[in-house]
Amino acid sequence: MDTFALIVTVAVALFFTYTNGFHDSANAIATSVSTRALTPRAALAMAAVMNLAGAFLGSGVAKTVSEGLIETPHGGKGMGILFAALVGAIVWNLVTWYFGLPSSSSHALFGGMVGAALAGGIDVLWSGVIEKIVIPMFLSPIVGLVVGYLVMTAILWLFRNANPHKAKRGFRIAQTVSAAGMALGHGLQDAQKTMGVVVLALVISGNETFGDPIPVWVKIVCALMLSLGTYAGGWRIMRTLGRKIIELDPPQGFAAEATGASIMFTTAYLFKAPISTTHVITSAIMGVGATKRVNAVRWGVAKNIVLGWFITMPAAALVAAGAFELVNLTVL
Repeated sequence: MDTFALIVTVAVALFFTYTNGFHDSANAIATSVSTRALTPRAALAMAAVMNLAGAFLGSGVAKTVSEGLIETPHGGKGMGILFAALVGAIVWNLVTWYFGLPSSSSHALFGGMVGAALAGGIDVLWSGVIEKIVIPMFLSPIVGLVVGYLVMTAILWLFRNANPHKAKRGFRIAQTVSAAGMALGHGLQDAQKTMGVVVLALVISGNETFGDPIPVWVKIVCALMLSLGTYAGGWRIMRTLGRKIIELDPPQGFAAEATGASIMFTTAYLFKAPISTTHVITSAIMGVGATKRVNAVRWGVAKNIVLGWFITMPAAALVAAGAFELVNLTVL
């Protein structure tokens, strides 16, 4: 039964990674596709490859997820808690994908973990949740907004005397690099989150202990599932990011992507904080768009997106808590 529970939980974790991939593929490529720097399929293929590569660039975020958010549960109950956490995250991913809302898969996972832990009577490490999740959740969009605005302002000043048509062609080429950087950062951040969950499942089952290196097979399967999900594409959310917030041109797309990639690499390596790629790229797009004129950004759409960010963690937590109660009644 323990082995079966482990297999089921790992399988559900990998399915979560797949939904994360198609839910968040828009983060890396929506701006490049909307400015016609890349065709949709070429952009998705590039993003899938870079997601795969990014997954092998570090392990700090995985450690935060596996050790820093909830006390390690044990036995069948522990596996039930982890299973319920993943169900909560998957349900929220599918709901927000259906409505084309670029919410955070990361915060859906964290909300699921907290909700399932509370329902299962496991202590939540609130200091870790606040320091590594809540504070970055508020700070990263602000940083993305401000840095995106500053980067775009610098580009406008540096290229103020350039031929507009030549500049746009150049930035369209540059966007292939910035989009690749976004996809690499997405792999670095989001594949590690599932790695942390799988490692936690292995610890609960007694097959691993904290401090052991992440097994190579865990890195490979998590990276592959994220890449497969990315290649499947999240067209509903792509339309929201690429068109509904603001109509982007190539210089704006490059500025937004360069901003998002820089923030993701900085937080992963310096702070080991699992930030939301969705929050970062969306806020960067808003900041970049505001340089044109403040009302160029469709703030009504932006408001709905931000509202979705705030309800993601509690909504996923509630679903996860309900899933644990169901598991507890029928299996445990």
